[in-house]
Amino acid sequence: MTQNRRAFFHTIGAGAGLSVLSSSCATTGLRYSGDDQVLFIGDDVAVVETAFGKVRGYILRDIYHFLGIPYGADTSEKNRFMLPQKPEPWRDILPAIWWGNSAPQNMDNRYANRAQSFVDHWNYDDVSENCLAINVWTPGYADGTKRPVLLWLHGGGFTNGNAIEQDGYMGENLSRFGDMVFCSVNHRLGPLGFTNLAGVAGEKYAASGNVGMLDIVTALVWIRDNITNFGGDPGNVTIMGQSGGGAKVTTLTAMPSAKGLFHKAVVLSGASLYAGEKMYSEQLGAYVLKEAGLSRSQVDQLQKLSWQDYYAVATSASRKFRTEVQPAAGRRGGFSPVVDGSILPQHPYYPEPSPVAADIPMLICSTMNEMSPSRDNAELENITLEQVTEKIKDRAGFSAGFGDKSMDVVQAYARTFPDKKPIEIWSLISSNRQRTVQLADAKAKQNPPVYVAWFCWQPPLFDNRLRAFHCSDICFWFHNTNLMLTHTGGGARPRKLAEKMARSLLQFMKTGNPNGGGLPQWPRYTSEKGETMVLNDVSEVQYDPDREARKALPA
Repeated sequence: MTQNRRAFFHTIGAGAGLSVLSSSCATTGLRYSGDDQVLFIGDDVAVVETAFGKVRGYILRDIYHFLGIPYGADTSEKNRFMLPQKPEPWRDILPAIWWGNSAPQNMDNRYANRAQSFVDHWNYDDVSENCLAINVWTPGYADGTKRPVLLWLHGGGFTNGNAIEQDGYMGENLSRFGDMVFCSVNHRLGPLGFTNLAGVAGEKYAASGNVGMLDIVTALVWIRDNITNFGGDPGNVTIMGQSGGGAKVTTLTAMPSAKGLFHKAVVLSGASLYAGEKMYSEQLGAYVLKEAGLSRSQVDQLQKLSWQDYYAVATSASRKFRTEVQPAAGRRGGFSPVVDGSILPQHPYYPEPSPVAADIPMLICSTMNEMSPSRDNAELENITLEQVTEKIKDRAGFSAGFGDKSMDVVQAYARTFPDKKPIEIWSLISSNRQRTVQLADAKAKQNPPVYVAWFCWQPPLFDNRLRAFHCSDICFWFHNTNLMLTHTGGGARPRKLAEKMARSLLQFMKTGNPNGGGLPQWPRYTSEKGETMVLNDVSEVQYDPDREARKALPA
């Protein structure tokens, strides 16, 4: 198993290179400039009361860091597959100065692709089922200020990742820049978060197919009950996620247990309309039990396996399930949230948007390229349209290929984007905005506004072959472009766009409207016009810029 424990002083140096902006820290009155001390840690520094006991963090560049606070109990053994439980209260002050454990996941060869490891600069630490932890960055606490709160949900589908997986996930800079409270969480993933045993084990395991999402609801409850002590406003919480984290956001908007715990939603490159189907999810649970060699009456034995052994059983069962049972096209068939009729009553945005979050404004963004096929292979820069047609027959980015429709799709994109090279056409097709627009269309049926963005900024890395790839916009929203150097190259050019995007996000968090952050006037999205903010060195509103190309895609 590969693990990476980053040196602490690498982490505390994360904000280096960003312009220093002093914040109001009423608790200490600290200020810093030039070569003054920037890190403060000690017995009486940054001590905050929570519902379960006191925690002690540290101060770095006037921002209070509280890391790895338990918001739920250990999920191993008797708690495996069960509803999240409250953590045991603690008497002594808990040091909240290091990240919580990553949720169990496949760590084999995590760093095998050196280019990917370089670009996303993976951060992984200890892995265990005692993983329900929240991180909090705040400019001040116990100062009578109610700051807007953001809960960041990491990507990695529903099977991988953690709250600090990339340097760009860090909340210090946005907290300072916007005088806001930034939170991020770890929660159960994959087979340990989403094995639906209800069909084979009955009521005791009724929630087992959705406990990973219920962990996030528990984190939101923790924020409601505790964030005031950290200088935050529990009445103004925004949930935000990218890729799998974006799908977690859309899932939360359809969960009755999450209603009232958040007030705005931001979806980045994770525009999911569907959750898993009950039938497939329960079938997969039955496959897991069979693979373990257990009968229905022995299902509790699954709680006694080590997480590694259980993960191996579940992974093998999933492979057999996918071979022998083929879920309907476009539906989730693996370990992911399931429409069970109770915890998740319906698909979030199909066939109609869930009424649970009918009053929640939403901001949706995707990146122009998402996938960059030539990043590691310069020869692909010279690919022809005919070769692109062959490439997308069997596979296109994260999705299945287009088969016999491939030529029509390539021609449609080439007509819509005549200035793009064939390699860029391939990328655009593989990264198509179809699901983003479908989510926007569904959400637009409700009264609160929905705002749509398309991140098209091209990083000057890998001889300009990196392009506006999956994850590249995150550090712009969080004002971390000088921190996530492997996504941006750093410097003034990305920072100028980041300032506008971060201010627009902050405006959306405060008001439900991103206008006033420095970008051009951003109209709410309508299905008729497809209003889209194209984010680049010079940003502008365009009207459904790829509509004609998308018409060639299968529905």
